Amino acid sequence: MLVRGVSHVAIGVRDMDAALPFYRDVLGLRVDFDDIEEFGDGKDRPKTRRRAVYLHHTDDPASSFLVLDQQLSRELTGGPAELFQVGFHHFGLWVDDLDAIVERGTEAGFPPLRPPSNADTVAYGEPPGGVIRTVFFKDPEGNVVQCDQRIS
Repeated sequence: MLVRGVSHVAIGVRDMDAALPFYRDVLGLRVDFDDIEEFGDGKDRPKTRRRAVYLHHTDDPASSFLVLDQQLSRELTGGPAELFQVGFHHFGLWVDDLDAIVERGTEAGFPPLRPPSNADTVAYGEPPGGVIRTVFFKDPEGNVVQCDQRIS
């Protein structure tokens, strides 16, 4: 059996109220769930409480989505990954209007890490000759988020 796609990406946050506006208002993702979840039975698995926000870009149940995860029952450890370090260091989202996202991000206090640029589609594992416009942001927790728009 082959992988059909990415199910979801979970992003641990310290402050949901600071992180959510970036993903909802700047990137334009839709909140489909925002509630407290409880996991574990307290015996084999410790009880865990979190505020989880599920963010979608489409109604297709097979499409990937993001989960913002704020732990409520335990102390958080670690910090955001640095771009290009070993392990998971960023994720990219296809967008329809990259310039509008850059404008909203800048107005909301999330300017791009560097100005948007164009890349040849060969950099995305595709045949050469197409153009993809790309930009990188840091979310309120310092995670690197890439936005890509297919130009041609």
